[in-house]
Amino acid sequence: MSAGGFCKLPNGSVVVALTLPNPSPAGGTVRMIVHAVNRARALTRLRNLGLRAVYLRGNAEPPTPDEVTAVLHHPDGLIWRTAPDDARELWHPIRALRRQTRGSAVAGRAVPRAPG
Repeated sequence: MSAGGFCKLPNGSVVVALTLPNPSPAGGTVRMIVHAVNRARALTRLRNLGLRAVYLRGNAEPPTPDEVTAVLHHPDGLIWRTAPDDARELWHPIRALRRQTRGSAVAGRAVPRAPG
């Protein structure tokens, strides 16, 4: 079950924050922050990334002002970091999380090396 919430911005768009299980083998949880036109679109963005069972029920853990600022300044509008929040850890783009999961799946395969 994911915990999360949202906040509506003055221009009508929303920022959705969700705490989800980490898809990488390391485990734990990640805090995903998504900026979108509406809540449904934000959840669709996450579902399109392979997080199929993502739902937002209630507003128990809305994004903090720092999270809103971070996602608004990111060009993709979709960032994450491990939860619970560690002030020393920076926000990561979604590509970094996808790279971790893909890299661990490929780790067992032999990769041919170029001669030389």
